[in-house]
Amino acid sequence: MAIFNIKGAFLTPIRERELGLEKEIQKLTEENLLTVFGLQFVCSEYALQNFRIDTLAFDKETHAFIIIEYKRDKSFSVIDQGYAYLALMLNNKADFILEYNERIGTGLKKDDVDWSQSRVIFVAHSFTTYQQNAISFKDLPIELWEVKKFDNSTILYNQLIAPEAKESIKTITKNKTVENVTKEVRVYSVEDHLAKGSEEVRSLFEELRERLLAFGPEVIEVPRKQYIAYKAPNNFADVLIYSKEIRITLNLRSGELDDPRDMATDFTKPQKGHWGNGDYEVVLKSADDISYALDLLKQSYKKLNTSNHSMRILNQE
Repeated sequence: MAIFNIKGAFLTPIRERELGLEKEIQKLTEENLLTVFGLQFVCSEYALQNFRIDTLAFDKETHAFIIIEYKRDKSFSVIDQGYAYLALMLNNKADFILEYNERIGTGLKKDDVDWSQSRVIFVAHSFTTYQQNAISFKDLPIELWEVKKFDNSTILYNQLIAPEAKESIKTITKNKTVENVTKEVRVYSVEDHLAKGSEEVRSLFEELRERLLAFGPEVIEVPRKQYIAYKAPNNFADVLIYSKEIRITLNLRSGELDDPRDMATDFTKPQKGHWGNGDYEVVLKSADDISYALDLLKQSYKKLNTSNHSMRILNQE
């Protein structure tokens, strides 16, 4: 990827610099964990049994622990190591809860954690073709992020997105660790959610989906357990599929939405629980309402669209 600095009418190349030690990238990432990954930092160098986890984080959106590992050696297997870390977590849940409570100072309980949403993030300067191909499964709870440093004090985090895969990791492995982890850890797909809707609702969703993704090149779709999130980089819309309708949560606080037709429901009036992020919900039952609903969704998008979800750029100055 070529990156340039604009000087008047001319472009000056910004050259890539050699990365420092793993510790330098780890320290920078941990200090900016919320900015880069949207995660809460728990601790660094968490040792348990024969493992040492580089960074332990918590995802407040999915209520799940996230393990982050930093790599310079290209010889490791993302599948073997990723599932080994997940197995460690699932077999020692009480230890992870205790570590969180001691570090964060809250009363987190085992049932407060959605262990099915656990995942591992590998961060490295680059990954081999073999490693990139290894994540080409529809249900793999593992992410690969490249990190690069440039001579203008800029750090680039870029998620490697595998081509859309149809095959499950369970169909190609006899590894007991993988088999045991996949019994509890679940990666959700759009198809999982669409299975709840009627043919009319699925057709309505496809039109909504196409127009949401057209908001900008930075918009990505992330299926979660309860909803399908649309991020840029933060959730601006969370879509829930029901048999006869679509419900969309807008990530805006009460009073921030301009809604002259009063289409949206304010969850704070009266206060009630809900899935998704934000205080407003829009219900879609007909394609006739999509254009107006999208006007409301665009307000959330514009407020939260600050950078590319799959590409993070930090300035060290």
